[in-house]
Amino acid sequence: MKAFYKKHILTFKKPSGTSRGILTKKETWFIILQKNNKWGIGECGILRSLSVDDVPDYEEKIKWTCNNIHLGLDLLLEKLTAYPSIQFGLEQAFLSVDAENPFLLFENDFSLREAGIPINGLIWMGEESFMHQQIQQKLKEGFRCIKLKIGAIDFKKEIALLKSIRKIYTQDEIELRVDANGAFTAVALGKLKILSRLDLHSIEQPIQPGRWEQMQGLCNATPLPIALDEELIGVFTITKKEELLQTIQPQYIILKPSLVGGFKGCEEWIALAEKYNIGWWVTSALESNIGLNAIAQWTYGLQSKMPQGLGTGGLYTNNFESPLVVEKGKIYYHKNKNWRPNLIEELCT
Repeated sequence: MKAFYKKHILTFKKPSGTSRGILTKKETWFIILQKNNKWGIGECGILRSLSVDDVPDYEEKIKWTCNNIHLGLDLLLEKLTAYPSIQFGLEQAFLSVDAENPFLLFENDFSLREAGIPINGLIWMGEESFMHQQIQQKLKEGFRCIKLKIGAIDFKKEIALLKSIRKIYTQDEIELRVDANGAFTAVALGKLKILSRLDLHSIEQPIQPGRWEQMQGLCNATPLPIALDEELIGVFTITKKEELLQTIQPQYIILKPSLVGGFKGCEEWIALAEKYNIGWWVTSALESNIGLNAIAQWTYGLQSKMPQGLGTGGLYTNNFESPLVVEKGKIYYHKNKNWRPNLIEELCT
């Protein structure tokens, strides 16, 4: 078996605001396998300044992985513990090269029969008018679960935005989630109390990760369910994962395969969450359609009833043509659409 790698820069259609600044481009890497005249591909979705494997030798580690592909998946995953995005890319690539169709990694009703996965409509940070515009568009598109990034503009304006939605739609009609990306500080509990009056589903990562004692206090006292997101990044061992959940006792955790060790890493988190009656859902992390496709197929197999965070494929001007479509608040693998012919071979050139 031969292994190659390829860097690709994804360009956003519009600058996208997060609590870490404005994104215009996103770097991604592909691991490509060739075995017995078959191709396989996996995406290593790194997020600069967020991924734990955002390190100077990242490309060297991908190169090392390709040069040592003969070690096999299990041993490589073990040696790449500190590089969760590369672990995820490898998992995809090995599934892909062994599949009859390199883009059908999991055969289920999503990938074969056009069953949809409910997803949240993501509202990006920005000026108040821009956020209102996005909300109206998502509602028009049929989303029944909306997630708003908060923490970038004035808190009172963010509350006004949420109130404007609740004036029209009850919590039975629209599920509202908010994501603070760690933006709140010492006044976090007071803000959570204000937000809880708006019938929200949950808030993601209200304070910066790594403050277990403070987060535990919030999760214990909060009137609004808290979901851990960035808190899971860089927690590698089963023992440490269990310690985190036992200590903080969150209401939910959010699983991003690129950031927490691929499918295997996520499944470890899920098993522990269910042991402690903690809810969970899956979110993509700005991957191209190649990574998003793998996450969506795997996620459907988990049979979660909650809306997932999988609708990022349309953000880029230079994404890869794929069968993935979003309609009426769900993501589908459409049988009448195809991947670009010879896509994997093209990436090798």
